[in-house]
Amino acid sequence: MNRNKWLLIIFVLLALATGWYFYGKGGPTESTLGWDRNFKVENEDEIYKIFIARRDSITTTLERQGDHWIVNGKYKARPNAMHNILEAVTKLELQYVPPKAAYDNIVREMAARGIKVEVYGKSGKLLKSYYVGGVTADARGTYMLMEGSEQPMVMGLPNMEGQIRTRYDMVGDDWRDRTVFGYKADDIQAVSIEYPTNKNKSFKLRREGNDYVVEPFYENQLRIDQPVDKASVEAFLYNFESLLAENFINDQPDKEELNELLPFAIVSVTDKDGNERKVKFTPKHRINAATGERKTDIVERYYLFLNDGDLMLGQHRVFQKIFWPYDAFFLPPSAKVKG
Repeated sequence: MNRNKWLLIIFVLLALATGWYFYGKGGPTESTLGWDRNFKVENEDEIYKIFIARRDSITTTLERQGDHWIVNGKYKARPNAMHNILEAVTKLELQYVPPKAAYDNIVREMAARGIKVEVYGKSGKLLKSYYVGGVTADARGTYMLMEGSEQPMVMGLPNMEGQIRTRYDMVGDDWRDRTVFGYKADDIQAVSIEYPTNKNKSFKLRREGNDYVVEPFYENQLRIDQPVDKASVEAFLYNFESLLAENFINDQPDKEELNELLPFAIVSVTDKDGNERKVKFTPKHRINAATGERKTDIVERYYLFLNDGDLMLGQHRVFQKIFWPYDAFFLPPSAKVKG
């Protein structure tokens, strides 16, 4: 009995000590309740807007619109960028609480280069609001601070070793979708390709009911009178389903001078709603380091001038499959048309 009595007394004393530690100063400390370490939004479907503000006054607003996201109310967002930011917002987990001795330096750096993040639901309700700071010394964690708290945390993603600041730290065109052509074959009404340096290969293609018409691009171009090979046309149109550029280069200093160069090809695609996407492909030649001259023998990339004013950079290996010549769409003279 005496043994049990003393165990009970010890248990009560421990309970009282714990209660004094947490509540002795008028209530629990900030981290006791856990609200300032719970950064993640559990359900991705609840997220309809993400607002990101950097210390240099550059802001980004990402908004859900149907099955995709819009950047700053104007541009379609890049799917991979959205996957990364949504994964961060919904899967953040605490790695550890940094020592108090490090608080001042962490908060000071956060004040200088922190990123403010606000996550909203469908009705405009604020779901989370926090700051993303710098990276830990071992580059395995990211300092974050919940708005209203004074205690920074080291956060990360499960099953991932590395910082996540870069997922938030993007601006402008970095967020934008890099799709140049993204058409289902059945949605394409017409395609034309002009080859300024090889005019006899240029053509115009259009859909007429269930058939296709392929004609010379230029009036004085030799016309081919053979029947159109429908299978070849459909194979060609299929190539426009997903063609992506490397990135946007709208800040290219010599953009206007490049636009005046003779392009390799000018490709125009019109969908069934009458919307046209026109892209001018100008070769980006490599420069001879010794002489400073352009190497014109091999083309690996193109400057892509889009009809909406954007300038992008694209790889030849990606876009070469749409550079068909005029004579590629017809049955050979000996072939019979199936009727």
